[in-house]
Amino acid sequence: MQYYGNVFRPPSEARSLIIQATVGCSHNNCTFCYMYKDDDFRIRSLEDIKKDLVEMSSYRDYFERIFLADGDALVLKTEDLIEILRTIKKYYPNVNRVSSYATAQDINRKSLDELKRLREEGLEMLYIGFETGDEELLKEIKKGITYEEYVTAMKKAKEAGFKTSVTIIAGLGGVEGMEKNAVGTAKLVSETKPDFLGYLTMRIYKNTPLYSDYISGKFKMPDAGEILEEMKIFLEHVDSEGTVFRSNHASNYVLLAGNLNEDRLDLIKAIEKTLKKKNFRPDVLRGF
Repeated sequence: MQYYGNVFRPPSEARSLIIQATVGCSHNNCTFCYMYKDDDFRIRSLEDIKKDLVEMSSYRDYFERIFLADGDALVLKTEDLIEILRTIKKYYPNVNRVSSYATAQDINRKSLDELKRLREEGLEMLYIGFETGDEELLKEIKKGITYEEYVTAMKKAKEAGFKTSVTIIAGLGGVEGMEKNAVGTAKLVSETKPDFLGYLTMRIYKNTPLYSDYISGKFKMPDAGEILEEMKIFLEHVDSEGTVFRSNHASNYVLLAGNLNEDRLDLIKAIEKTLKKKNFRPDVLRGF
């Protein structure tokens, strides 16, 4: 089996078989993201992808899930993705979920019919990086997409029958943009209502453009207390009934888990308790 570069996958795919459909990310311009900066984007050949699936099928009994990497496997041609999904069905009868990262741009480029076909062939969950819902901040971080394009992509994904898992980032707007980031992101989540929501904490890495802004003082990183205050503002404004909420990434200063909206007040109380006692989680993954 061939794998190029570092392996990146959602926490919930820890036990999944990871099959590389693309190397790197087709966008790869986000100022904060370090993940694929060392990889030139390319789509792996269908032949090589299927070869990996066949080779790893001798371990089929170990896997119940398959994750298609890297940054946006949905960029592949629909017919090629269907061929991959059919190969999975043939060689992995025990697999009950196939998922992938997907940019909103990828979703919007495909027709609703194409998305429905992919869902019918077995692609079940799409992981989508919102990062923020603030329109100005989306431009600043060079996300390459607008608020409305996110909304359109989520509507299409849901209509096609996909489960959606979204990530957002506390601290992405720095100290000055804390409230705008929190309120704008709460608005986007409220309008799109993803099935799952992962709240991460901003980290700064040397191989990103944001690092230069941090060193120069242009970007001021919020401290632990400010990060939690921002998360609290988000929770005070969000309205996304039924969304499974998690803040359990290694970057987070407090571990939170619940369902929106029913657990929203309990989540806020947990943040307030942590702020009062200042018993933040240690710096596990803070960047650099």
